[in-house]
Amino acid sequence: MAIVRWDPFRDLVTLRERMNRLFEDMTTSRGEEKDLAAGAWTPSVDIYETENEVVLTAEIPGIEEKDIEIKVEDNTLTLKGERKFEKETKEENYHRIERAYGSFYRSFTLPAYVDQDKIEAEHENGVLRIHMPKRAELKPRKVKILKPTVPDKSKK
Repeated sequence: MAIVRWDPFRDLVTLRERMNRLFEDMTTSRGEEKDLAAGAWTPSVDIYETENEVVLTAEIPGIEEKDIEIKVEDNTLTLKGERKFEKETKEENYHRIERAYGSFYRSFTLPAYVDQDKIEAEHENGVLRIHMPKRAELKPRKVKILKPTVPDKSKK
């Protein structure tokens, strides 16, 4: 199990985002299907760490690469994008609209040991995977234990 440093500000940001969503939900009309189709949504994200990198995986089905923006600035990784409502069928012909559409915005504070210049992303089958390699100089290294040398007393 990995030890994760507690960051009290991360909890405040999450609370702020939830409160913003709560107020947005209260101010929008829920009676119209059009509002549901354009409702705010947030893609689910997993973040894990290996020996060489930190990997962020986001579920963004139905979004094309051209509609995704990934930005790294001031030790923060930002994901922005938009899932557009498909206009193949007239809205009045829908019986149910449960999938959320519209734009999303997620930001994550990067650990200091991530090499920001080497971050790469791939998008396949509705999954966005961002690889953030660790800096080589900050990777843990093994230290070899040497046997102490005993001075040769015969050379006096």
